Amino acid sequence: MDNVRIDDPITFEVVKNALSSLTDEMAITVMRTAHSEIVRDAMDFSTALCDAEGHLVAQGLTLPLHLGAIPDAAGKLVEKFDGDIHPGDVFVVNDPEEGGMHLPDIFLFKPIFLGGRLIAYAACVAHHTDIGGRVPGGNAVDSREIFEEGLQIPILKLYDRGEPNRSLIEIIAKNVRVPQIVLGDLGAQRAACHTCEQGYLKLIDRYGVERLEQLIEMILDYSERLLRARLTEVPEGTYAFEDHIDDDGFGSGPISIRVALTFSNGGVIADFSGTSRQVGSALNSTVSVTKSIVYMALMCVTGGEIPSNDGFYRPVSVLVPRGTILNPFPPAARAARGLTAFRVADCLFGALHQALPGRSLAAGDGGATLLAIGGVRSDGRPHILVEGICGGWGGRPGKDGVDGTSPVASNITNVPVEYIELHQPLKVEEFGFVTDTGGPGRWRGSLSVVRQLRFLGDRGVLQVRSDRRRFLPYGLEGGKPGSPSSNILNPGPLEEVLPTTFTRSISYGDVIRHITAGGGGYGDPRQRAYELVAQDVIDEKLSPDYALREYGVQVDVEELGAGTLGLPSHGGAPRDEFGPYDRSPSPPNPPAPRDGVA
Repeated sequence: MDNVRIDDPITFEVVKNALSSLTDEMAITVMRTAHSEIVRDAMDFSTALCDAEGHLVAQGLTLPLHLGAIPDAAGKLVEKFDGDIHPGDVFVVNDPEEGGMHLPDIFLFKPIFLGGRLIAYAACVAHHTDIGGRVPGGNAVDSREIFEEGLQIPILKLYDRGEPNRSLIEIIAKNVRVPQIVLGDLGAQRAACHTCEQGYLKLIDRYGVERLEQLIEMILDYSERLLRARLTEVPEGTYAFEDHIDDDGFGSGPISIRVALTFSNGGVIADFSGTSRQVGSALNSTVSVTKSIVYMALMCVTGGEIPSNDGFYRPVSVLVPRGTILNPFPPAARAARGLTAFRVADCLFGALHQALPGRSLAAGDGGATLLAIGGVRSDGRPHILVEGICGGWGGRPGKDGVDGTSPVASNITNVPVEYIELHQPLKVEEFGFVTDTGGPGRWRGSLSVVRQLRFLGDRGVLQVRSDRRRFLPYGLEGGKPGSPSSNILNPGPLEEVLPTTFTRSISYGDVIRHITAGGGGYGDPRQRAYELVAQDVIDEKLSPDYALREYGVQVDVEELGAGTLGLPSHGGAPRDEFGPYDRSPSPPNPPAPRDGVA
């Protein structure tokens, strides 16, 4: 590595950014041509360029959770079809045993050729609205086997030398509830791969294939060298952390996620031994997902300027015992693996906070809540909404947690209210922040987000994948935990408190109210600046009583000219089967105000 030399730094930098821009162009192509809310609006997809061996060269600014999955799937493709890869081929896969993650995530790979020589692969993975199975959307936590979750696609040719595989396309169309949307999104993925192919060939025209491949190898070595240099800053040793998922979706739990990070000689080993065994529900994940989260967490704490590619992965080893929830034996269900991935991220940031103090953030909302509502309209047409409801981040060194944004391990967004109401038999009755829910800290955790929807169809199926009700988002450096998540059916006198994960039937007029968990705080709440507390009260993020109780700050609203705030209630957030939540070690009685009035 010490012998790596960049003899033409200007060309090196231009090509490095050109490759990154190329994968971003792929992402823009998907957004402009996709058909579904979950792909086009929520942006649950990723794009990448791999070399001829399947190694990741560049990735678009989309989902970090897919970082390690694309090269794993590409490697399986190269191995399976060695000698049978031709110009015009397009490969498809979603099978977790052949490099996939969960069945709704469908990968497309297009080999790129120059004069009959295979030189690269364009890749795009997207979360599809439906993949068949027993429930619309294919995301139910209470599936017992992968066979219940939908159509499994091993690595196959969707296009063979430019000709569509009509048999496979018909099988896919016949097994999903919304074939026009699913095939439309597959077309968007193919278009993105075509965009990559055109752009890559233009780079070859400019630099020549040998020079471009030499520059790519230098870029990979550059990423490796930068990461190893950053890892040598970490005191050698092992740093461990444990976090939990509330239950397995059937009422059994908690589920432990454990990681031990061992730093030595410019490398790191992430060992997940001690993690709970695989479960009988769909919370099981895959090794490729765990790798993705490890790479993402390291990127966050080592600086964002290191290019995301195979060189970054070289100093990192990930050990995941077989038979655990992170590496299950088939036919384990895996549809809800995203929740498990988010908890892996929380574990990693907890361990990295010990290794590199001051670079991690407190736990956020527990990961985007996945909500799916599907059914059949009166005219027989199916409808499916799949969306991720995003809460926000935990507090960070020097900054509050970001309210109402995607989890760090993801990069998705909430589906616009107007689009939901225009295309789905749903009315969005409330969408906003919930006061007094961010974990207290010198740097406050993000507020909870409430999403309340009324179902206007005849009958439907509702699926929710959420967490962080029993095990609240943790705080760091004296920051207190965030608040719990909540699911309520038909809020009011006869409301029903629902578990964190469930699948159930709904009928016309039913209302589902979901509140995400609030992020944990960072640092001692009593060190938070008076003006920040006061501003939060003015902005209705905190109530005056809460500011006094948790921060010791008495806010005179009238003196600040805020008038009557009219603060909203928790809307049911603290009420669940586990009883009222408690942010211990908060004192039982409000403390006396600190000197002065904010």
